[in-house]
Amino acid sequence: MTTTAPAADARTLALAHYAARGVLERILDRHGITFQQQVALRTAATAATAATADSPQTPDALAARIEGYLKADPADVRATLDELLARQLLGTDGAHLHPTDAGRELLAAVAAEVAPVSARIWSGIPAEDLAAAGRVLAQVNERADAELAALTG
Repeated sequence: MTTTAPAADARTLALAHYAARGVLERILDRHGITFQQQVALRTAATAATAATADSPQTPDALAARIEGYLKADPADVRATLDELLARQLLGTDGAHLHPTDAGRELLAAVAAEVAPVSARIWSGIPAEDLAAAGRVLAQVNERADAELAALTG
């Protein structure tokens, strides 16, 4: 008996996204952090390691990156950054934001817990299938960003 895989479409993409996000959010709940907080903290950590004197991560620059990733309301992103500052998971260095030691430790703990789950989810999927899916998802993302820009511009 052979089964035909469903064609990729908005519904299958959404179902996969919400299934994976549901797993992540259960893990995040155990660490007392929300999805948006985790994305913001991870973005700050990534920005901190990539930042140079020419591209410091000011609150505005960090917020813009997070808004772009999540397609989130700017006020919600600012509130999330404020929450991370209040919990001392983010700190300030002059006009720049950076993860604190506690923020980096939280990210490491979450990553350690997510890694084996993620490995089980992705294991056994052929590399060529992952490459094809990556190409399709990159096109969907690009086109959706263009549509969103047209709707908001």
